[in-house]
Amino acid sequence: MSLMGKNLPNTLTVSRIFAVLIFVAIASVAHLDVISDKTWVFGLRLAAVILALLAGLTDLLDGYLARKYHWVSDFGALMDPLADKIFVTGTMLMAVEFGIIPAWIAIAVLFREFMVTGLRTLAAKKQVVISADRWGKLKTALQMTMLGLAGIAWAIDGGRDYLHSASWAGIRIWYIWLAFMTGIVLVTIFSGLGYFIRYRKLFMGSEEEK
Repeated sequence: MSLMGKNLPNTLTVSRIFAVLIFVAIASVAHLDVISDKTWVFGLRLAAVILALLAGLTDLLDGYLARKYHWVSDFGALMDPLADKIFVTGTMLMAVEFGIIPAWIAIAVLFREFMVTGLRTLAAKKQVVISADRWGKLKTALQMTMLGLAGIAWAIDGGRDYLHSASWAGIRIWYIWLAFMTGIVLVTIFSGLGYFIRYRKLFMGSEEEK
């Protein structure tokens, strides 16, 4: 394989970081307080959502390429999880700002993400690799679904008005949305606890073992 091919996962990782920064910049101005033309506001919101979705897809693609072709590097091992955290943090904080996701949801998800990152850092120092299990993959899929739905709701009308006022089968959409997010938080937390239980010897061993 060429050097360019081997560097493709790293290129995708770096592009994900820049995509999140551009997404945040566009999302910050894509509302009627800044731009009076509703058509422009919708266009900017749609562009921001598409950019965020593409950034999320690069996470799947760079991981797939690295595993399939063994394009693993120290840079990728360091930056890929960092890029993931930047993506989740950036998109969730914007959703909180626009009133689409409650702050406690974002805090719970980010708490788990950084705790597991710390565990993986500790494991790496002891030459132990912690791979994502089925619960971790389910957590990621659910989080991406939540962020995707939040982005679509925001692109349509800013999200907040529809989520808080519309109803489905006599139930306010907000309560359905909140129940869905709460389920994701539970899966997120339990998947994180699973890692700490499974790899508890990493931080509960004796001094001799360390």
